[in-house]
Amino acid sequence: MSKMMVFTGNANPDLARRVVRQLHIPLGDAYVGKFSDGEISVEINENVRGKDVFLIQPTCAPTNDNLMELVVLADAFRRSSASRITAVIPYFGYARQDRRPRSARVPISAKVVADMLDVVGVNRVLTVDLHADQIQGFFDMPVDNIYGSPVLVDDIQAQRFENLMIVSPDIGGVVRARAVAKSLGVDLAIIDKRRPKANQSEVMHIIGDIEGRTCILVDDMVDTAGTLCHAAKALKDHGAAKVYAYCTHPILSGRAIENIEGSVLDELVVTNTIPLSAAAQSCTRIRQLDIAPVVAEAVRRISNAESISAMFR
Repeated sequence: MSKMMVFTGNANPDLARRVVRQLHIPLGDAYVGKFSDGEISVEINENVRGKDVFLIQPTCAPTNDNLMELVVLADAFRRSSASRITAVIPYFGYARQDRRPRSARVPISAKVVADMLDVVGVNRVLTVDLHADQIQGFFDMPVDNIYGSPVLVDDIQAQRFENLMIVSPDIGGVVRARAVAKSLGVDLAIIDKRRPKANQSEVMHIIGDIEGRTCILVDDMVDTAGTLCHAAKALKDHGAAKVYAYCTHPILSGRAIENIEGSVLDELVVTNTIPLSAAAQSCTRIRQLDIAPVVAEAVRRISNAESISAMFR
């Protein structure tokens, strides 16, 4: 009998159901709710003693509720004698707080979250497109950072775009965009931007000839969509024929939907690491891809002690 069991909190139960369908196993039975005062209430409703438990819970909005669900669930599994607990965190919240810029008096919140997971008994973390690879070093446990790019690349190929060029929306995303461009065998352009304040961006300069090209912006996440919308305008101002954006994590906070609908961006393609809000689902310029097969295969490989890196060779 397989020792693998998969559970979920309330952050993204649809993704969890898709993953277990791929694995041909039932979703584990656990109650995750709230007490009358708002505290998280959890109870595992089946035996997990000696089991290889995978807990699927992105720490997306409401970030703090979802994070607390994750840690108290993990604690419940540890106290119920699970043999191993793998936190499957498709979107790792707080990842952007990974350093102290200019030695400011601020926390390194990504490290705090890593410590929390360690304290409650998580043995391993599986995540998708971590914002910065070096965050893996915050953990005193194995971290598998799998990539959403195969799902994005497959869809780009299926669309049969003509005269295609991949574009990195900033200098920091060049490695990610270059990998996608290499997979597709197409050219790469880079946008050099300045960010005057938090959640605002200003496009400054385009490196590369995008005249008449179909441009695809590639990034790990889309938050307020300010970067992508400004980038799309800059690209079209410089002669791009079409501009699409492919991003793994659809955070879509604040005025993101309004920004997208009021922009020259032709389409935003995202995955389901984070569930879309009703407004995002009704936006005709947003399309969502399913990353469950990739997550499920990674879960299967971890449970069977197989290579994860072999998935991306």
